[in-house]
Parts: sequence; C-alpha cells; structure tokens
Amino acid sequence: MGSVFLFDVASRQAQWLAVRQATISGNIANANTPGFKSSDVEPFANVLDKTQLSMAATDRGHIGSDTSQVRAVKVKKTDSWDVMHSGNSVSIEQEMAKAGDVNRDYSLNTSIVKAFHRMILASTRGGQ
Repeated sequence: MGSVFLFDVASRQAQWLAVRQATISGNIANANTPGFKSSDVEPFANVLDKTQLSMAATDRGHIGSDTSQVRAVKVKKTDSWDVMHSGNSVSIEQEMAKAGDVNRDYSLNTSIVKAFHRMILASTRGGQ
C-alpha cells in the first residue's frame, strides 16, 4: 500500500459532496414532475472502500480494525421514499435533510483541511 495523502482524500470527498449536492438539487427541481424518481449517490464510505485504503499499524500494540464484525444494513420498506399518486418519489423534507448533511460534511472537511494546513505551516516555520 502506498502513502495516504490527507489532502487527496479531502479533495475526493469535496468532489463527492459537490456531486451529491447537485443530485439533491436535481431531485428538488423535479419535485413536481410526474413520474420522476429521486436519486442519490453512493455513500462516500463505499467510494473510500474501493480505493483499498487500510489503517496502518506502526506498532504491534496498536488497535486493529476487525471488519468481520461489521454488518450490512438493508433498506426496509418503511424507510423507503414515499411515492406520490403522480409516481414522483421526491420528498422535500428528506432532500433538505440530505442537503443539511452535505453542508455539515463540507464544513467538517474544510475545518480538517485548515487544521492540517496550519500544522504544516507551523512545522515549516518551527526553526525560525
């Protein structure tokens, strides 16, 4: 496994968040379109899983992650989208909640990048 670059991962998440926000906007724009089926993007965790990143343990005492205990969660019928009489499956309330999630995740992403940027700057100025 190669090096993991925080700024690259943060950039990928920012791109993913932009795509998800565009998808949410498209759903809201078509809220009154008969027969329109709402959509969402694949979760970012799944995108990260495809990159084959794993936690690095530099010492035998480090805690490892046991993925055998992770269970898949299936969408239940009661958790699915409501379908209107017109065949439209967009719920404005759910789309607004997803938009709030995107906003929160983007704020967290930028805060982490800013913090690491400050740490890099501090380490380069350390000798002055």
